[in-house]
Amino acid sequence: MSRLRLAATAFAALALALLAVAPGRALASATQLSIMQDDNQLVYGTDATRDAALRRMKALGVDVVRATVLWRNVASGVSARQARRRDMRNPRSYGVRVWNRYDNLVRSAQADGLRVYFSVTGPAPDWAHGRAPRGERTVVKQAWEPSPQQFGKFVTALGRRYSGRYRDEDTGRSILPRVDFWGLWNEPNQAGWLAPQYAFSRQARKVIPVSPIMYRALFFRGRRALDDTGHGRDTILVGESAPLGSGAQGARSPIRPAKFLREFLCVDARDHALRGRAARARNCSDFDKFGPIRATAWGHHPYTKNLAPTQRDRSRDSITMANISDLGVLIDRYARTHRIAKGLPIMITEFGYETNPPDPFSGKPLDTVADWLNEGDYLAAVNPRVLSQTQFMLDDAPPVAGKRANTKAYWFTYQSGLYFANGAAKPSAQAYALPFLASPVAGGVGVWGQLRFRPNGINDSVQIERLSDDGTTWQPVGAPLSVINPVGMFQGVLAGAGPGVYRAHWSDGQPGGDFASRTVNVGL
Repeated sequence: MSRLRLAATAFAALALALLAVAPGRALASATQLSIMQDDNQLVYGTDATRDAALRRMKALGVDVVRATVLWRNVASGVSARQARRRDMRNPRSYGVRVWNRYDNLVRSAQADGLRVYFSVTGPAPDWAHGRAPRGERTVVKQAWEPSPQQFGKFVTALGRRYSGRYRDEDTGRSILPRVDFWGLWNEPNQAGWLAPQYAFSRQARKVIPVSPIMYRALFFRGRRALDDTGHGRDTILVGESAPLGSGAQGARSPIRPAKFLREFLCVDARDHALRGRAARARNCSDFDKFGPIRATAWGHHPYTKNLAPTQRDRSRDSITMANISDLGVLIDRYARTHRIAKGLPIMITEFGYETNPPDPFSGKPLDTVADWLNEGDYLAAVNPRVLSQTQFMLDDAPPVAGKRANTKAYWFTYQSGLYFANGAAKPSAQAYALPFLASPVAGGVGVWGQLRFRPNGINDSVQIERLSDDGTTWQPVGAPLSVINPVGMFQGVLAGAGPGVYRAHWSDGQPGGDFASRTVNVGL
């Protein structure tokens, strides 16, 4: 049973302000997307595994599935010599069957009414990245200085293949479905994806962040490739940034996202455009050559790992769920340079918590994670600039084969699924399908939730119920609450309600048509 002591948290303050002032007004984006990523299920599993996962995601209320397209994997059969001789903008240059896992995903997702979002990223094939120093090769070898030109060719091949006009060479020449949702590189402020993060600059005469320079070049090339292949009006994300970082300045030292954004846009600590030697060292002339950043939204991964979504990280340059609004503030502030659009929306494109069980090292208790997921849902929902919330993952990943059981190395994989690896549901699954929060407010109990599992755009309602004091029956509190936007969110104040255990209960009156949220203790 959930025990949210919300009155003592930042969430409670937010709930008091929003639920009490405007209980009937839609506070969230009316089109906020529910996205889910699980590459093990969708990309690297069998056809049956993928199709079953898509059906399960759809039943939970997912609108879009995110799949990582690893450049190195697609180009695995291409040698350096072949890459020099072939037109790598042509999908056939990579082979035919290498595309099957992505072709089959877009076909199956289309059949289930789901959009596909391709996160196109490194690591690069050996012939498309720089040579890392000997001391860095064991950690970031494949992420070292990827070629923007070669990346642009790879994105061109993807854009052509998933243009909605391309005929698949391997299945009777059928036309492949169109993909209209793209991310260009994953977590460029982390050395595991892009390295080096810092390096000595002769022009600047000091060590400077270089991953933002490389990422800017990768983004511009990828963006041009999408434009050239008919995807210019698609959903295209910039950033895909990780939430945390380090104050160190080494090749593998991750850069906190606020600092990464400044360097990416060539802005100094006083919010002015860099000039002179500092600008030349960072290739700020990119903006003169290619123009401002053109994107649908800034993608971000506001993980907090060990903290509740309402608790900020100690560094002001970190951006987690607790201060996700800071990202919009910074974008608008730096928009004065005319290098990025003021008001650029934000898309949360990874979020989740590992659980214990099964991971005793990085996991949090099952009920705590269910609580935190719903707090994260709420913070995304009440921010009109946030256009999506993404769950990572559907199922826990299996532990690392060959490692000693119940060691940290054994549990190195992610255990942030809504379900255990054996398919058993965690409390998180119920929390995801029907998010629900309740908190004391003036005059009663404020509630918020979402019928995520229900189809978008339909008239619907939900009954709030309180557990009887003897713990035997659920009793309705007030009239049913109607959803307030097309994605099924509801909110209100239960006038006169007091302490107790609450839940949201949906039913259509038909056999099997019954679903209840997790329970929330109010005022205990």
